[in-house]
Amino acid sequence: MSDQVRLGVVGVGSQGRLYATLMSSGRAPALKLSALCSSNPKSRSREAHSALAAELGVTLFTDYIGMLDSGEVDAVVITAPHFEHPRMAIEALERGVHVLLEKPAGIYGKQVTRLLDVAAESTGTTLAMMFNQRANPLFVDLKSLIDSGELGTLRRTSWQLTHWWRPDAYFRSSAWRASWGGEGGGVLVNQAPHQLDLWQWLCGAPTRCFARVRFGFRRDIPVEDEVSALLEFPGCANGIFVTCTNDLVGTDRLELSFDKARVLVEDSLRMTIHRFSDDERQIAREISDEDAALVPSGAFDRSVFFTSETREYTSAWGEQHSILLENFGEHILDGTPLIAPATEGLISVRMANAMQLSAWTGEDIDMVQFDDELFLTELNKRIEAEGRFEPRS
Repeated sequence: MSDQVRLGVVGVGSQGRLYATLMSSGRAPALKLSALCSSNPKSRSREAHSALAAELGVTLFTDYIGMLDSGEVDAVVITAPHFEHPRMAIEALERGVHVLLEKPAGIYGKQVTRLLDVAAESTGTTLAMMFNQRANPLFVDLKSLIDSGELGTLRRTSWQLTHWWRPDAYFRSSAWRASWGGEGGGVLVNQAPHQLDLWQWLCGAPTRCFARVRFGFRRDIPVEDEVSALLEFPGCANGIFVTCTNDLVGTDRLELSFDKARVLVEDSLRMTIHRFSDDERQIAREISDEDAALVPSGAFDRSVFFTSETREYTSAWGEQHSILLENFGEHILDGTPLIAPATEGLISVRMANAMQLSAWTGEDIDMVQFDDELFLTELNKRIEAEGRFEPRS
């Protein structure tokens, strides 16, 4: 292989166009755009894709397997519909082609596990996730703070993520959108996967889940448009996750409470860190009887026990994607550690699965011993009830 990885973009929608443009403009020097692939039969789309390929000076394939077998690509980035991600990734890996996979890794755990098994057997190939939010400088800093240990042990976390407002026309835009058989779910598989990944990246893989989910709550769709979930993270830290697609104003607010600090993240661009003078338990033990008597009335000044710092961040559109693309290419060329290995893609898929399964069954879900077969059975019941798509296996 040369000093660049020849990469083909599979799916020429908005994301595929973004990746093609970033590579063509030199934003990911380790990669060289070599092909586009679109199987969209609509004449207008085909004409637009042909024009884009001509503009970028690359081949346009209309057959995915044909592109993989052409010898023109060393790797692919897959931006096809969600259900197709594992299958298309497997077809590439089996041919020795590296894969960068758009979120989510799949719709249900069984298909993602199958993909990971193939990846483990495909020595010499790379399978990575396009979890571009991991390159957001705010979350990079927060991850470093947590891993350093200076914040102490996580006690509690919550993420209110209700800024995904979508109008009715959005859900009518494609026949597969917001369906069980075509998309595999609603807000949990379409809008929220990046944040589900970030949450587990920061806090660890959750171990239990209980959720109340509303399906078609404020939109005429069969899938979820409102979610309230309680999760348990390693060390018995509780987490609350609230998301929806029907809040006209919307909120993006992440809170994390540790033994030695409290962190507030707003709009994924502003982070306030409250650092305690000592472990909160030690502070509580040392408060005098006189001062303790002032606490309920609010007369006691707690601020003497912590300092506050607010950091503001910016992140230009496409910058995070460029970092993930370059990291993928560098890993293939020289073994640079991946920012988002595909094994972690299974965690966020199972988080979404657990929330849906808890709502369907009314039960507390064990995520360590997650029942992939039960989830798939329940999903297929809903696919069959729609009557528009074949059941999954």
